[in-house]
Amino acid sequence: MATFLYKIGRMSFRRRHFVALLWVALLTLAGVGAASAPAAGNSSFSIPGTEAQKAFDLLEQRFPGTSADGATARVVFKAPSGEKMTDPGNKATVQETVKELSDGSEVVRVTDPYQAKAVSKDGTVAYAQVSYKVSGMELEDSSRDALEDSAQDARKAGLTVEIGGDALQTVPHTGTTEIIGIAVAAVVLVITFGSLVAAGLPLLTALVGVGIGVSTITALASALDLGSTTSTLAMMIGLAVGIDYALFIVSRYRAELAEGRDREEAAGRAVGTAGSAVVFAGLTVVIALVGLSVVNIPMLTKMGVAAAGTVAIAVLIALTMIPALLGYAGRRVKPAGEKGKLLGRSKKQDRPAKPNLGTRWASFVVRRPVAVLLLGVIGLGAAAVPAASLELGLPDDGSQPTSTTQRRAYDLLSEGFGPGFNGPLMVVVDARDSDDPKAAFTQVGDEIKGLKDVVTVTPPAPNKAGDTATITVIPDSKPSSVATEDLVHSIRDKGAGIKADSDANVLVTGQTAMNIDVSEKLNDALIPYLVLVVGLAFLLLIVVFRSILVPLKAALGFLLSVMAALGAVVAVFQWGWLAGLMGVEQTGPVMSMMPIFMVGVVFGLAMDYEVFLVTRMREAYVHGEKAGQAVVTGFRHGARVVTAAAVIMMAVFAGFIGSSESMVKMIGFGLAIAVFFDAFIVRMAIVPAVLALLGRKAWWLPKWLDRALPNVDVEGEGLRSDTDRGDQDRELVRA
Repeated sequence: MATFLYKIGRMSFRRRHFVALLWVALLTLAGVGAASAPAAGNSSFSIPGTEAQKAFDLLEQRFPGTSADGATARVVFKAPSGEKMTDPGNKATVQETVKELSDGSEVVRVTDPYQAKAVSKDGTVAYAQVSYKVSGMELEDSSRDALEDSAQDARKAGLTVEIGGDALQTVPHTGTTEIIGIAVAAVVLVITFGSLVAAGLPLLTALVGVGIGVSTITALASALDLGSTTSTLAMMIGLAVGIDYALFIVSRYRAELAEGRDREEAAGRAVGTAGSAVVFAGLTVVIALVGLSVVNIPMLTKMGVAAAGTVAIAVLIALTMIPALLGYAGRRVKPAGEKGKLLGRSKKQDRPAKPNLGTRWASFVVRRPVAVLLLGVIGLGAAAVPAASLELGLPDDGSQPTSTTQRRAYDLLSEGFGPGFNGPLMVVVDARDSDDPKAAFTQVGDEIKGLKDVVTVTPPAPNKAGDTATITVIPDSKPSSVATEDLVHSIRDKGAGIKADSDANVLVTGQTAMNIDVSEKLNDALIPYLVLVVGLAFLLLIVVFRSILVPLKAALGFLLSVMAALGAVVAVFQWGWLAGLMGVEQTGPVMSMMPIFMVGVVFGLAMDYEVFLVTRMREAYVHGEKAGQAVVTGFRHGARVVTAAAVIMMAVFAGFIGSSESMVKMIGFGLAIAVFFDAFIVRMAIVPAVLALLGRKAWWLPKWLDRALPNVDVEGEGLRSDTDRGDQDRELVRA
């Protein structure tokens, strides 16, 4: 592996014009494809295998033309104090609003509150339901404007009017904090390298990689049904790993220059050694992201595969474009230990350099491994405590900030009709195989009325064929409550008995039931996903480190990191700690896909630092150092760079906390805090403490397994003999 990558590094350095032109051409091609591609609509959200999805598909077949997947809006009216919505003036205003809304070209139907009995018992609140032909993301701006203008006209007449539903849904934005994250990364790179040129290389290559990845996703968005969150996630992961991978190779290049090698040789060795770590670190991230497909939620699969593709591009760019740009930079990238004029020193210091901070810290840990290990484990354990209170759910209008019209409409409906009105359940009765469909419909309605936590059950609404009917059930509890979840299960349990009596299938669907099914599906998939991803990466790390205990320690350290990160997410987004600082206006359940998504991404990123840091230790151990000294040597060479990489990755992820989409905000915070826990507590403290306690046993591998495993030579041992051949090797690279 090291020898192959060494040749790629030298070839890219020498043929820099061709390599640079190739990547620029790919970026241009992806950009043209993105610019010419049709605009993507709203990504479809399907959950194969769930009852809610089966019911939704059945509705599409049995009730054609109803635009079941179209956008909806609830225009909620509240009468002025002391008045009622049934007063003649208020009634006339509502009916005029309904008439205006019905004129829209994309409107399928608008319900009149007075005909649909959509007026609260006390007469103070009413609502009109607007159904559209297309999804919320596909609505024309003119339709949204007409909706808002109609509401504004009713407000002028004295009514309080708010709009709920997904008709006002817009493409989320990430905010200016994303730019701040990149700016922080630039400052860290300048401090690390002491040179604007050296600092600019990782930023430039990361932006090229992200540009290719995101442009490709945009070009394929319409054809592959990719949502806006897919490209945002790819950008987030791509920027972080792209900068880090380039940072490690540039840092190793400067170290090779400091040992007296010429620039082409240094580029080859940097790619052969640090590049090997980049390849395996990238593989762990790709495994974790692609592994999300085991959950069998198409949206999550697409997000994972798209982000994995961006990571693969980042690896290829680090291996080829970085050495090419180093060739262009020439003497402007200085050897390690030499600072440019930017930081006030242009030559190496003549006096002996004192041990760097990484060396001093590693020496301390090696002397006090038990104390450091206990402190790290107890600290992460304390951070993980809130995770025991984790509540999962998917966002609805109730999780919106109170400043939005969607949230105010949600609150008005709860006030007028009860909290369960915002999460109605749709029961679909398939009586095609029943001898008496009408009797089956009636039986289902009667059975549901007798259940606990039910407020209203509407009469069955059959289709034209008379073999399928829908029944709307209004729970007494809010959509995200445990009581509503229990009600969904109770209806499904009743359906089993009805099936035996009348051969009619009873299915529960609707947004609330879909959210419940998603949460359960994700919970059921978490353990298999952990086994698959951690198992594959464990095998990969055995090959890299040729050890059993080092990969095992890496996996256990990851579990500590992810549990502590989940605890922090619960504390901020569910409990509301520091919510104002993070821009969280509304606390509530943690998004259902957050735990499994964090497991996947954090595992991949955690293995990055494990590979980069421990590879340096193993390299020293393989070259003859004692186990304890190898830990110190690994930190002397790698701690500064790993620290810089972690700060950069945290800054990039934290930049997405400014997103207007709650899922992106939560992922940005969760990944940023997870990187902090993993890089600075697990990899910088717990890992060296454990290795110091294990000593030589850390690198033990059964002889039979050692013979069976391929020798990938991540440490670059094979380069020692290869580079000694000098001219012969140069001719081989030229050929």
